[in-house]
Amino acid sequence: MPKVSTDKKQIDWVLSHGVEHVYPSMDALRTRFMKGERMRVYVGVDPTGPTLHLGHAIWLQKLAEVQALGHEVIMLIGDFTAMIGDPTDKFATRKVLTREEVLANCKQYQKQASTILKFDGPNPAKLMFNSEWLGKMSFADVVELASHFTVQQMVERDMFEKRIAEGKPVHLHEFLYPLMQGYDSVAMDVDLEIGGNDQTFNMLAGRDLQRELKKKDKAVLTLKLLADATGKKMGKTEGNIVAFTDSPEDMYGKVMSWTDGMIVPGFAACTKLSDADMKAIEKAISKGENPMTFKRDLAKRIVAWLAGDESAEQAASQFSSVHQKGEKPEEVPELKIKKTMSLVDALVESKLCTSKSDARRQVEQGGVKVDDVVVKDVAATVAKGSIIQKGKRHFVKLV
Repeated sequence: MPKVSTDKKQIDWVLSHGVEHVYPSMDALRTRFMKGERMRVYVGVDPTGPTLHLGHAIWLQKLAEVQALGHEVIMLIGDFTAMIGDPTDKFATRKVLTREEVLANCKQYQKQASTILKFDGPNPAKLMFNSEWLGKMSFADVVELASHFTVQQMVERDMFEKRIAEGKPVHLHEFLYPLMQGYDSVAMDVDLEIGGNDQTFNMLAGRDLQRELKKKDKAVLTLKLLADATGKKMGKTEGNIVAFTDSPEDMYGKVMSWTDGMIVPGFAACTKLSDADMKAIEKAISKGENPMTFKRDLAKRIVAWLAGDESAEQAASQFSSVHQKGEKPEEVPELKIKKTMSLVDALVESKLCTSKSDARRQVEQGGVKVDDVVVKDVAATVAKGSIIQKGKRHFVKLV
């Protein structure tokens, strides 16, 4: 069993950097860490998409910091709960996923998470699936579990209150989600759960169940969300998150597309800069220093974190060439065609656009160039040798 560290500096970092709140309190959790008793700590991930993203990376980084202290850490795949879908922040019912869709989504999760967590060595992270216990529960078990919560508790959630006020449906299975996530804590007998602050209700449900069913005081550590200027969190639904499957160039470009208001929160959530350094950046921007300088630094740090230093250097170099000097990237993907084809079809077949309607919209809005000329005619055709550009950083050559 690995030795548990009680290094106060490391513990204070875990409890403060990027942290929104600690339940029951920061002092209580600090006392547990300082005792040197090995705790079991977990982060839950619902496989509602085929890849992990930057939001997951932020949670996993905090879990990795706890792992480095010598504690037992678990990455829990919510393969059962994902079939229902977490209603958190959703003002409409989620699409119910099939078992096959869930399993397909989570195939790459451990490999992607291994860039942050250690799944081998003297203190390996564990990978668990909540179908191991939730899939075996009888209807009587579910009824018993439900008896620990009230309808009033559930309707207090912001998204449910909003839906009810707007006359939108709240389905019964959505009430069951926090019960099941809460039961994960009981089934794994954890001491601490880590997650985004939008998960507070669900994580505290687990704290309540632990206290009632195991007479155990589970701690909860919530992390600040990486949110855009409108207050929306970065995520798959919003389409503004950096995914593990993005190319380094796309990762870099996505960060560069963030608003200036995202710079300091981005440093806070995704880097190890000190509070003093972040305050200095904030002060410099407020005094008129060009925010792009800091945004480039942030983008490079995020790409280096997720894809490595070499990839970060290349992504930064390409971004500079394409966006600041107006040059095309050295390597442009190719699409084989016969002689000519419609521009809309070329955009879809090259995967620059997701559908014909998306392609037509991009063309009509002036977001597509052919050989450096903006084309707004959705009936336009393109020929071999041409280079199509969508937006600022997406290119394809017709061959």
